Amino acid sequence: MLVELWNEYWPLLSAMLVVLIAIPTLGLYMTYIERKVAAAMQDRIGPNRVGPLGLLQAVADGLKIFLKEQVVPAHVDKWIYLTAPAIGVVTSMLAFAVVPFGPVSPEGPHTGFRFIIAPGVEIGLVFIFAVSSLSAYAIILGGWASNNKYSLYGAIRSCAQFISYEIPLGMSVLGVFAITGSMNLEKIVYQQSSFLEWNIWWQPLAALIFFTSALAESNRLPFDLSECEQELVGGFHTEYSGIKFVLFFLAEYTHVVTISFLTVLLFFGGWHLPGLTDPADPTAMGTALRLLVLLAKVGVVVFFIMMLRWTLPRFRFDQLMGLAWKGFIPLSLFNLLGVMIVISLDLSPYWMTLFSLIVFLVAGALNVSQLNNRLRSPSSPTIRTRAEGAY
Repeated sequence: MLVELWNEYWPLLSAMLVVLIAIPTLGLYMTYIERKVAAAMQDRIGPNRVGPLGLLQAVADGLKIFLKEQVVPAHVDKWIYLTAPAIGVVTSMLAFAVVPFGPVSPEGPHTGFRFIIAPGVEIGLVFIFAVSSLSAYAIILGGWASNNKYSLYGAIRSCAQFISYEIPLGMSVLGVFAITGSMNLEKIVYQQSSFLEWNIWWQPLAALIFFTSALAESNRLPFDLSECEQELVGGFHTEYSGIKFVLFFLAEYTHVVTISFLTVLLFFGGWHLPGLTDPADPTAMGTALRLLVLLAKVGVVVFFIMMLRWTLPRFRFDQLMGLAWKGFIPLSLFNLLGVMIVISLDLSPYWMTLFSLIVFLVAGALNVSQLNNRLRSPSSPTIRTRAEGAY
């Protein structure tokens, strides 16, 4: 009896153990990597004191955080204040349960070690969206429990931001569902085994909307309006320190990793790379090669996200909301309309590519025209000096 239970549950337990160990460790080292990327972009050295090339800096930071005094301000709502960071970590890691972190066959049985905690979930993406949206409660409760006006402002901004970008985020993947006929991530990747069948070629506009909306939901620059140090001190986590502060950032980095995996799995062929990997290769070498391909693609996306943080300025809040409601939601509707037309008329999938490019170009032309009209308008605001009363 015990042997049967062990044979049934050890793949699940081993996958959970890998995720529970890898995600916090990766979160620690992503801070080191991001500091190195920032230093390279700003012509600095970055962390280089602890260990060779500064590789032990993340370990030193982790030990320092655990040894710091755990301060709880007297004016906070203590239980909600302590619960909020835990909600952020639990929801962000729970969303990773249906994300393959290595090559997984869409056909069972799933025996032996597998690179996913919960295989074969037919509504996998719906589960991810549902669980990841709950992470907004961590920020909202943290801001509310802090009894700090700046924290509350950050929490309210976060609520509006999450609600707004959930809509284009969900609508952008509807075209992928329609093409593949499944919400199962393993099946979506399996249907992209050929390079020309990657969804990025058929759904470029959807990929752009998905990635940008997911980035906005992760509160990363240029979308970190819930933190916004220049306006809100630290935003929703102003009153947090020590391990509680780290839990918020662990949730953020976990969300970044999940975004990167989903972007690669949905649009860039997952663990497939024609000429290098063979989808039908069952050997250990073939599995290892596909795993390395997936991790390399995810690493490229994570590096791109880090570069964006030090490249683009932060949006104003009205620009942030306008991008969602006036930009991404109409574009995702037009993209879905094009997919439905192509599928209904049984046309080549590359008509969706053409339709996406036309929609993108028309939207860009309209934005440029609107900007020119504002600049030429005599009633448009002009730059004034302090002596002229601009301040």
